[in-house]
Amino acid sequence: MEAASASMPDEKGAPTRLEGKSTAMVVCWLLGIGCLFSWNSMLTIEDYYVNLYPDYHPSRVLTLVYQPFALITLAVLAYHEANVNTRKRNLFGYTLFFFGTLAILVLNLATSGKGGIGTFIGVCTVSAAFGLADANVQGGMVGDLSYMMPDFIQSFVAGLAASGAITSSLRLITKAVFDNSQNGLRKGAILFFVLCTIFELLCVFLYAFVFPKLSIVKYYRSKAASEGSKTVSADLAAGGIHSHSVAPDDNSTKQERLSNKQLLVENIDYAMDMFLIYLLTLSIFPGFLSEDTGSHSLGSWYALVLIAMYNVWDLVGRYVPLIECVKLESRSGLMIVVIARFLLIPAFYFTAKYADQGWMIFLTSFLGLSNGYLTVCVLTAAPKGYKGPEQNALGNILVLFLVGGLFAGVTSDWLWLIGKGW
Repeated sequence: MEAASASMPDEKGAPTRLEGKSTAMVVCWLLGIGCLFSWNSMLTIEDYYVNLYPDYHPSRVLTLVYQPFALITLAVLAYHEANVNTRKRNLFGYTLFFFGTLAILVLNLATSGKGGIGTFIGVCTVSAAFGLADANVQGGMVGDLSYMMPDFIQSFVAGLAASGAITSSLRLITKAVFDNSQNGLRKGAILFFVLCTIFELLCVFLYAFVFPKLSIVKYYRSKAASEGSKTVSADLAAGGIHSHSVAPDDNSTKQERLSNKQLLVENIDYAMDMFLIYLLTLSIFPGFLSEDTGSHSLGSWYALVLIAMYNVWDLVGRYVPLIECVKLESRSGLMIVVIARFLLIPAFYFTAKYADQGWMIFLTSFLGLSNGYLTVCVLTAAPKGYKGPEQNALGNILVLFLVGGLFAGVTSDWLWLIGKGW
């Protein structure tokens, strides 16, 4: 009963009472962390994997294994998103993250931390599972949140960045604690995946039992259902609302929605923004930062510091658009900034070749800041003006192009090896 009456729309279509808004934002933030926590943990312990598998380029191979599974799965889900049960999709993704991190932990303990091609194939298999899980969760959550408040998307994508900042911080702490102990790298890696396993189980609980019961979430899902969305029925049922209790709009408008192709045509610039943002970022991070920055006074800490700086500033960048005066909403302005960002490629090349570590840390920080800032600007601007089902579909399309940019980026990352005898 509360779900049907707790939040009624005003003349602008927004609920007049926002019960659960703060809680929803916190849950979105935690779910964003869970979406990439396992994968970022695997990336952040690259120094352990490089030591364990020195001949296999793990910083590049694991990413290259992860991305095709994420891209292909997301393409299929985006094509069929109008009929996909969002609740089952997201719960499957978070559950797969939980079992994947548990598998990494069990594999390490069962092999006593030994390397070799067999265990590396096992790690690659889990990496592929993470790609499958990410496709389900990231596309599902962004699509789900696209028809709610922009604050929810901002919180979710800030959580994505927070997962990197948290894992980097933990990695620096564990490296400091275990640096001089026997098998210190392995102890740090085990601690990482114990924490990840526990956190991913928490995310399953939050999405299954907490998020769907919040009044403001039930309001927006009811509104999406009234506009013709079929993807929210299971989540509405979990929140105590059944489809027959949702008052539909006029049938002539309920059934009318732009097709995915029409949405893509109308928003091709936003889609290309997402593709180009992540093409550039993943062509540099993490492979180039892990293997191609040379030796400096920070020694084995250098790559960890660079990755940590990227993650921290990526997180900061995702909060900058909350300041309205600096939020970029112009479509042409976004495209210009995204293209101009490619000047970072020669900047990184010449900095690695001629400059000191201070300049590299500055460039890496700017890479993270611009990545986070532009991601939020695009994802919050694009869905405006559409109905719930269209916003859900557009969210999936934008994440598909984001993952496509990731895949293109990790592929082009190998170009840095040209001339290095590989």
